Amino acid sequence: MIAYVTVGADDIALAKRFYCAFLPALGYELTEGPEGLSYALPVASGQSPVLPDFYVKPPFDGQHATTGNGVMIAFEAGCQQQVRDLHASALAAGGFDEGQPGFRPAYGARFYVSYLRDPQGNKIALFSSNPNEPGRDDHAQSL
Repeated sequence: MIAYVTVGADDIALAKRFYCAFLPALGYELTEGPEGLSYALPVASGQSPVLPDFYVKPPFDGQHATTGNGVMIAFEAGCQQQVRDLHASALAAGGFDEGQPGFRPAYGARFYVSYLRDPQGNKIALFSSNPNEPGRDDHAQSL
């Protein structure tokens, strides 16, 4: 199981604006400190943590943050409308579009996804696979 994911950022304030545009809507709570931003899902008393946590920090080596070629972090939304809303919020908060919300022919019929780059260039996906919503094939049949 993945315990946490960390991305680097040179401008923590800009990163905070971007990630706060959608992570709180997915249930993540922010803790901010001198080492950067820590987003975690709340844990009920006596329960195990819900993983993974997500961290945004300046690189520990003191160099500029860079993105990983082929690296992408995906966050699950509750429904297709939430994917659309959070994609728009993230763009308004300094993100860059890498793929508008929708179904993709190469993925499962219920996989509704959008793609973004954060202000540093890290690739982010927002997706929903909600079985209670129409899938790609259901949309095609209703046209």
